[in-house]
Amino acid sequence: MRAHRNRRSIPALAALAAAAVAAPLLLTAGPAAAAPARDGKLAKELVEEVTARGAYRHLAKFQQIADANGGNRAAGSPGHAASAAYVHDTLKKAGYQVSYQDFDIFEAHTKTERTTVLGADTRELATAAFTFTRSTPAGGLVAPLALARVDETPGCDAADYPAGAFAGKIALVKRGSCTFVEKQKAAAAAGAIGVIVYNHSGTTPVRGGFSSPAEGVIPSAGITLADGEALTAAAAKGEVSVRLDLDQEHVKKTTRNVIAETRGGRADKVVALGSHLDSVPEGPGINDNGSGSAGLLEVALKLADEGANKKGKGPANKVRFAWWSAEELGLLGSEHYVAQLSEKQKKDIALYLNFDMIASPNPVQFVYDGDDSDKVGEGAGPAGSAQIEALINGFLDKKKKPHEGSDFDGRSDYGPFIANGIPAGGTFTGAEGIKTAEQAKRYGGKAGAPYDPNYHGAGDTLKNLDLKAFDTNLDVIAHAVGTYAQDLSSIGK
Repeated sequence: MRAHRNRRSIPALAALAAAAVAAPLLLTAGPAAAAPARDGKLAKELVEEVTARGAYRHLAKFQQIADANGGNRAAGSPGHAASAAYVHDTLKKAGYQVSYQDFDIFEAHTKTERTTVLGADTRELATAAFTFTRSTPAGGLVAPLALARVDETPGCDAADYPAGAFAGKIALVKRGSCTFVEKQKAAAAAGAIGVIVYNHSGTTPVRGGFSSPAEGVIPSAGITLADGEALTAAAAKGEVSVRLDLDQEHVKKTTRNVIAETRGGRADKVVALGSHLDSVPEGPGINDNGSGSAGLLEVALKLADEGANKKGKGPANKVRFAWWSAEELGLLGSEHYVAQLSEKQKKDIALYLNFDMIASPNPVQFVYDGDDSDKVGEGAGPAGSAQIEALINGFLDKKKKPHEGSDFDGRSDYGPFIANGIPAGGTFTGAEGIKTAEQAKRYGGKAGAPYDPNYHGAGDTLKNLDLKAFDTNLDVIAHAVGTYAQDLSSIGK
């Protein structure tokens, strides 16, 4: 799962505006004859057959691949390429129609990241260059600071930058509310020649970034909360000048999605599921998101065992599985895929199910809040999303598994589907968020600790998983696939 839009902590890659070569989208020309409904039989059989033990072998393979490739499976790396080949070849042997979908990304290499406060008390501040920032001229930018207004949306719109106060200066902006791109663009529009964002919590510099080099319009970097507050206090008393020195190289690479679908089933009623296959560069990504990737792979294999790819035995509706690349860099693989679809092809996708981090070591059972009953964040998903949530919740209730809602906050690959009106749903078990005392009482585990203490780190390995949570979510995937492959009436399709 990628970091929040305003919490991006990964160095690395992003898509070119025009993606490179796309493999076939695996879309059959017209509807195939629908197989007769089996009254939930397929769903029941898949739930019985899919196990954490079976899916664990894929997790072990992803760990092995990471260990053999510098400790990660990041997009554009040999580790990701090997992971994609493993998924592709495994599904091809199972009889699926499988293809790669290639697209271009960039990698950011930071050579210099330095902020120096000038004057009688010259000092250097801990600094993190934003991913895909513009570099400063050799020797850095020297300019006075100008303070963006701090309110509920600090530095997010033009009103936060008084007219004439930022021309030729470096904007100092507090983190929060909007994206780093929005802060940077607002500062640049006000005439700022650079932007420094200070953190809203913690003791580390903001590690921000943009989706591509094209989004970096002025040199941008992050500093700590303490340093930001000290600069703000000093600048309120008189002019404070700094030297911002950033040097970053952007290198183009290619990565790929893996798309597999059943040979039969109605092509105008596609049941789509996805998980991102890439890790961050800092670790092997076994929970994030080897868990979702392994879960989809195991369900796909059991669906094949049920005759999904045999003539006359397949499900009524076409089932399409996707393993996205470059999710950690801003949902780039899923965005590229959806952008390549025609309007008809988008309409043919009946729903999209997303599974990202489903074995967190200190887990909570989250279900995407399709009907916005929690009244938190972004609102309801497209029509049909509420019914998807109800299906998952009903299944968990029947299994006597506690669960709670999670906002469609744009942090995973459902984003591009929702943006195009495709109903979506899915589960996850938590990332860097902190487990509450109430959640610990309901689910077990440790209150006051992250759901995944190894999130985006080297510790995200086979040793740090909750296999009971993994098993529960595998059952959710199996039940949803078995249900929707045969019957879409619950979402009005």
